[in-house]
Amino acid sequence: MLKRFNFLLVILTGLFLSMSAIGGDKLKSIKAEDFPGANVVVVFDSTMADVQESGLTYVNMHRLYKVMTPAGALQMSVVKIDYDPLSAAVEIKKVVIHKSAESVGQAPGESHQGRQYGSIEVTNPVLDYPAPARAIYWGAREKMIEVGRLEPGDAVEVWLFRKGFTYALLDGEQEGDERYIPPMKGHFYDIVPFYSDDPVVEKVYRVNIPADKVLQYEFYNGDIRSSANRHGDMMTYTFTKKDIKPMKREPGMVDFSDTAPKLLMSTSPDWYAKSKWFYQVNEDFGSFEWTPEIKAKVDEILKEAKTELDSVSLLTHWVADEVRYSGISMGCGEGYTLHKGEMTFADRCGVCKDKAGMLVTMLRAAGFESYAAMTMAGSRIDYIPADQFNHSVTVVKLKDGQYHLLDPTWVPFIRELWSSAEQQQNYLYGLPEGADLGLTPVSPAENHYINISGKSALSIDGTLEGELTITAEGQSDGAIRRMFTGNYKDQWNAAIEMELKRVNPAAEMISVDYGDPYKYLEGPIRIVIRFRVTGYGIVNGDEMVVKSFIAAGFFKRAMGHLYMDTKSETKIYPFRDRCSRQVSLTESITLPANFQIIYSPSAETFSDETASFEGSYEMSLEGNVLRMNQLANYNKRIYEADEWPSFRKATLAQQKFIDEPVVLKKVVN
Repeated sequence: MLKRFNFLLVILTGLFLSMSAIGGDKLKSIKAEDFPGANVVVVFDSTMADVQESGLTYVNMHRLYKVMTPAGALQMSVVKIDYDPLSAAVEIKKVVIHKSAESVGQAPGESHQGRQYGSIEVTNPVLDYPAPARAIYWGAREKMIEVGRLEPGDAVEVWLFRKGFTYALLDGEQEGDERYIPPMKGHFYDIVPFYSDDPVVEKVYRVNIPADKVLQYEFYNGDIRSSANRHGDMMTYTFTKKDIKPMKREPGMVDFSDTAPKLLMSTSPDWYAKSKWFYQVNEDFGSFEWTPEIKAKVDEILKEAKTELDSVSLLTHWVADEVRYSGISMGCGEGYTLHKGEMTFADRCGVCKDKAGMLVTMLRAAGFESYAAMTMAGSRIDYIPADQFNHSVTVVKLKDGQYHLLDPTWVPFIRELWSSAEQQQNYLYGLPEGADLGLTPVSPAENHYINISGKSALSIDGTLEGELTITAEGQSDGAIRRMFTGNYKDQWNAAIEMELKRVNPAAEMISVDYGDPYKYLEGPIRIVIRFRVTGYGIVNGDEMVVKSFIAAGFFKRAMGHLYMDTKSETKIYPFRDRCSRQVSLTESITLPANFQIIYSPSAETFSDETASFEGSYEMSLEGNVLRMNQLANYNKRIYEADEWPSFRKATLAQQKFIDEPVVLKKVVN
């Protein structure tokens, strides 16, 4: 042990002293003109991770920042580190301010107006506060120290320490450093971002690990310099990247971690090992044991079920709707071990893992084979088996012999069992036989249709009156139904009328019928609205300017593509929408006698694998009726950058029908 300590001391001393020397040499050479727009420049960012046989890891961080602007001085006025006391311990070991002689026109150490310039260690107390939180209140905290007033040209050098990991287990009995051993005991993993909002001159990550632990690693979205050296029974891996520039974000782009440089490391042999571990840790804890009360509720819920799918659907939606999403601290209870179904059933609240565990418990009580699963909502999981998860879901095996994903967290009042807002998303089942990393398939656009049809009549004075019918399915159904389930009942009619007024403030709702929005399992949403808009058509002599009310952006809330920024013709990075989607819009407008079209938006028709659109205005042959038709398909949730032109073309085509009116002229026979 002493031998290892001495070896590690040499490594740390060499790393940090060399970094300090580099920082001192480079501070003067870092000029504002070399980093345009930067408020702060990271001169070096050095991390040393020392992995113990148990998987417990001690992490020392050493960073040097140079302040470039007054905004950067404000940014660096407080040094802060986040942690969860249930699973990690952190220290702000030391902070030193290197006052810049150039910023005040003095030599280092020279007094100016009673102040001494040079290196000053910050002696303010380290404060420990609860971290800001919303929806999940697990006791996360922040340690911080006030640096004080800084000026452009000053530098801040920081030494930090961390031990532990991100998530805790249901085990509050361990003492000392034992409590910081990671969930998969004996294993090490890390996810290291090599990107920053500030320019980084040099970033070094070094891990010292027992040689008998096979470390898998891969660097994504860029290049890095790496080395591996053996020192007796230890291996040291070093990763270095220089000249890291902030990446420019694009509107609608996928998660930054999917496109930015990052290092993934893990000693877990593969995803099968992770899957079997996740299964076993929850079985050992008894997360899914049901009680007589739970069994009685399951029997009550399923008394009307006629098929296997009926049973799965009823149980999934009961958990989705009746277990409120609210994360409160349960003590030593947050992480990869799911709380017991008995507790969640009593509390009727929890986060994703509680809802997933409750559904597993109820499915098992009903006789199904069911397990918990993990996924990453919002970003990709890369193939190195590090813990790239932020969300827990449920898997059930049906009579077809296949496993099926269920997500009670994301489907409250949604007619799906697995939210298609999670299509093209990686997942890992927790199975006794183990499982490989999977990817949810694309959900066809027609599964998420919004269909708006209408018949109206336009008076000679420009008043438009008619009836509109909205139907929707899947995620489009959910987007519309939320205006009911997310509002008080006495606000429902006002919410519908507001959709009319978003098209034209003079719109009046004469009547509306939407049935019972809470009975969503009975069928897709259907809303019928009678309306009137005085002065909708703009009259100028024998001409009238008008739009199809439906084409003008009615219920745009269910068409997320229309909120995409379409200014740029190209994209660098993949981008995402809320969900695949089909939009069908039709309206027939009876015109005053003897009116004809003299201008309308030109018809559009195109189709490819990414998106399609067809739309037109035309006059009917059998009467004085103006007809508008649009049909658009947006075929995925996540798109590659080279698919942007097609997606943009379809969106701009629909936007043209929103923006451009029809001009009518009265023809005298």
